[in-house]
Amino acid sequence: MKSKTISIRNLIGLAVLFRIIFLFATPNLSQDFYRFIWDGRMIFEGFNPYMSLPETYIKQGIQPIKEAFQLYNGMGELNGSHYTNYPPINQLCFLIAALFASKSIYSAIIVLKIIIILADIGILYVGTKLLKRMHLPIKNIFWYVLNPFIIIEMTGNLHFEPVMIFFLIWSLLALHKKQWIWAAILLACAISVKLIPLLLLPLFYQWFVKNNQNWLKGFVKLNLFYTIVLSTTLLLFLPFYTSELIENYSNSLSLWFHDFEFNASFYYVFREIGYLFRGYNEIAILGKMTAILTILFLIIVTFYRKNNSMIQLTTVFLFGLCFYYFMATTVHPWYLATPLILSIFTKYRFPIIWTLVIILSYEAYAKFPWKENLWLVSLEYLILYGFLLFELRKAYITKRL
Repeated sequence: MKSKTISIRNLIGLAVLFRIIFLFATPNLSQDFYRFIWDGRMIFEGFNPYMSLPETYIKQGIQPIKEAFQLYNGMGELNGSHYTNYPPINQLCFLIAALFASKSIYSAIIVLKIIIILADIGILYVGTKLLKRMHLPIKNIFWYVLNPFIIIEMTGNLHFEPVMIFFLIWSLLALHKKQWIWAAILLACAISVKLIPLLLLPLFYQWFVKNNQNWLKGFVKLNLFYTIVLSTTLLLFLPFYTSELIENYSNSLSLWFHDFEFNASFYYVFREIGYLFRGYNEIAILGKMTAILTILFLIIVTFYRKNNSMIQLTTVFLFGLCFYYFMATTVHPWYLATPLILSIFTKYRFPIIWTLVIILSYEAYAKFPWKENLWLVSLEYLILYGFLLFELRKAYITKRL
């Protein structure tokens, strides 16, 4: 990053080379790719992946797709007993894998990895353009592209955050060019890969309203922006629509708030307090409480923090998203890809530290059945929060000076 002798071209070459190293390797830190392949092949065979459970077919001895039993065994009973929660453009990626590799799991893995590598190359392209427009160092993009954590988790373990991030950064680039309609469509595409950008919608308020001399005109434009985003997202879901879709999809999403726990931060503290006073884990109550705290935080930064320039907007995106993860019951390592990419457009670097220390959470994967070492989780967040406080204090002092 600091070397003046290594050219941008060589850094790009290294980024591609490191990803090709993982191209032919089967993911070993995640089972999700089995469900990706299952969903894609279901669509390929004419089935709606949102309407059926893999375990239903397996228990009846039915094989609706090629290698159905191998895929079910690979994804595991927990995954196979729940409806899919992957949005439509994500499903399109799965379908592409089925089109090119409908009979081989290994070949499907390679196709999926090629999609992710292409998405990372897209991030490199649009991210560089946005950095130029924001008058920030172009090399900032390599905090993401050359990050070992990103290469291992995305290309190595097949997580689709790069596809979502590609659309998200492209949307911000379009917004910076004042192409707000195109930005809304691209943001909808990002949401249709991973739902997490939905959290960012309130934070556009000042960009449209405060940046417009006519408050009413800005407010109308903001609502049109929201309308395009939401209507495009719904349109993308339309090919899969049935009367049961909303219920099935909602049930799958609710698991992240009511059932799953992994690598959490403040939630684990709240949980221990609950144990002391109630004697049992109240994840259903705590999940709702942390969600409410996140909503309150987003409302506060929407109206009371200045965020009407692109640097301010990406900064408030970064802190809004990180606050959500600080409160969440589940923080899988690959979630950090989005805070990391947002950080390169700001002066904050704590997500880079997080991508390093989150490796401590991998220790849970070494046990079967897996079990977290909360001392290691505590160490992870102590280092992270220590560096975050250091950066916040530095920013405060700089602002005062």
